[in-house]
Amino acid sequence: MKKKLAQILVVDDQEEILFSAKMILKKHFETIFTTNSPKKIISILSENDINVVLLDMNYRIGFEDGREGIHWLKEIKELSPQTIVILMTAFGKIETAVEGIKIGAFDYVLKPWNNEKLLEVIDKAVIESRKNSKKTTSEKLEKTEKKYFVGTSAKIKQAYSIAEKVARTDANVLILGENGTGKYVFAEYIHQHSERRNQPFVHVDLGSLSDNLFESELFGYAKGAFTDAKIDTPGRFENALNGTIFLDEIGNIPLHLQAKLLHVLQTKTVTRLGESKPRPLNVRVIAATNSDIKTEVKNKTFREDLLYRINTMEINLPSLRERKDDIVPMANFILEQIAEKYNQENWRFEDNAAPYLEKYPWKGNVREMENKIERALILAENNTISVMDLDILDFEEIQENDENPLSEMEKGAIEKALFKHNGNISKTAEELGLSRAALYRRIEKYDLKN
Repeated sequence: MKKKLAQILVVDDQEEILFSAKMILKKHFETIFTTNSPKKIISILSENDINVVLLDMNYRIGFEDGREGIHWLKEIKELSPQTIVILMTAFGKIETAVEGIKIGAFDYVLKPWNNEKLLEVIDKAVIESRKNSKKTTSEKLEKTEKKYFVGTSAKIKQAYSIAEKVARTDANVLILGENGTGKYVFAEYIHQHSERRNQPFVHVDLGSLSDNLFESELFGYAKGAFTDAKIDTPGRFENALNGTIFLDEIGNIPLHLQAKLLHVLQTKTVTRLGESKPRPLNVRVIAATNSDIKTEVKNKTFREDLLYRINTMEINLPSLRERKDDIVPMANFILEQIAEKYNQENWRFEDNAAPYLEKYPWKGNVREMENKIERALILAENNTISVMDLDILDFEEIQENDENPLSEMEKGAIEKALFKHNGNISKTAEELGLSRAALYRRIEKYDLKN
């Protein structure tokens, strides 16, 4: 019997229920996830394209009113509207399940279930999830386009042009760039513009993965493979089946583990820990690093054959220092995105902010800009973000030139802060990020003495 291409998540606090459901469902559907904690639902949905969630309604002894199930149903619908939810409940608790259907559940099954009935309901749910995916494809693409800022600099336009071309293929891609230049965003952009867009996009931060978890996380493990291996568990490669796996910070993998990754990429198979039979893989690989990977190859700290496997196409992302004309438009784009995130409108930067935004070094690139703008939006008043709200008054890097318009802005910022704090030097210096001595020098320079 050919398995149906679908990813099912079963959530129940009883291990015997999870085991029983997996035994039944894995004969009919490609990928089955299980968890005994509803708190793990969000991370599983974030990392995988789940078609159907089979959700128990009660998780704590003494709390059997089904409210927890209703809570997690709402969370699932909020995070992943296209995912279909089927509720599991005991006989006599049907009223709460019916309430769940009213707020978005597809159906419910009674425990203990009838196997044929369970498969019938899940089969219908999978069909419904595919309809949802088709309905939302154009909406997703519209939202996808809104998430990306291209800009006008030649280097970034070239990078996006390559990304669009390579997205139409299944070629492996290596993305290079400093921290914060948007490597994750680029990987997601390629996935969303590929034929795999409706399949999983799985992000693996290799930089945070310890050596002893590398194989179990990436390749999965069989029950009993090690002390805590209670059930068969797929790794990230299997979770990305038919989709894309993004191997972030690939330059951090030690040599002895690079060989294991290379074997998976060469054979297009994965073998779980504790098993001997390889499983076929249909996965597109995108990798990224902020390190000088070619120098690492020369220094024998990164395998040359692995580099050839991952960089069929190479994309270099420029730093913000290399695309200064994009800084102000990007800041406005990010402000709009963050305001939308907080359900707010009509936010803007003060008129004098542009030269400061352009002058600031942005060593953390786009990520630093996002952090500063989000913090500024939270702290600012009247829907207007000032240079001081942004915390980019990096006066030491401004040229000491009275004809420089930035000098006039510096003078204005000091005057504004002095007025705000009634001439209190300590408070003014603290707000401007200066020492008292540095502030006194500027007060003299701009003749701001009373």
